Amino acid sequence: MSGPDQDFWQQRFERGQTPWDRGEPGPQIARWGADGLLATGRRVLVPGCGSGHDVAAIAALGCDVTGLDYAPAAIALARQRLDDAGLAAALVTADALQWQPPQPFDAVYDQTCWCALHPDLWAAYARQLHRWVRPGGQLLLLAMQCRRDSAADGRIDGPPYHLDVHTVRALAHEPAWRWPPPPYPRVAHPGIGYELAIVLERR
Repeated sequence: MSGPDQDFWQQRFERGQTPWDRGEPGPQIARWGADGLLATGRRVLVPGCGSGHDVAAIAALGCDVTGLDYAPAAIALARQRLDDAGLAAALVTADALQWQPPQPFDAVYDQTCWCALHPDLWAAYARQLHRWVRPGGQLLLLAMQCRRDSAADGRIDGPPYHLDVHTVRALAHEPAWRWPPPPYPRVAHPGIGYELAIVLERR
């Protein structure tokens, strides 16, 4: 398999080597909550949920949340975070490229999963996203922008991997998804770069 495997992620969470973790929920959650995209009763999947900051924040908005992660250590941290906050959410340990829910979701909130996958796996992941979201539902994507100088030589360095918007658009393309016109809001991710907040509607 191209890129990091399950053991890589398990060791990172066991050792606390998670520099991508803000230590708090992503700030875009509150904005999408105010817009009604993360509203009470909506079924929301958070792939690559890590230690659960975002799962807990979305659950606190009244959503029916499922957190998905490859690493059992990440799921254990997310479970503890939910328990400490008195919040409920479903948590699943599985490979995002293989797992299928019983029914599609109203929305998928992706802040860390796509950019954690090696680009060789992106086409398969884009197909998963289309399966996971119901028609008329949304992909709430925070596309990581962390281009490295080594890209000029064709090297693929990460994770996180730089999510070039043109590449994302080629994989999550019209007419399967409805794209909003740019520009897209920038969300700072200290120490890494920034993200582009993009809401795609599944047709």
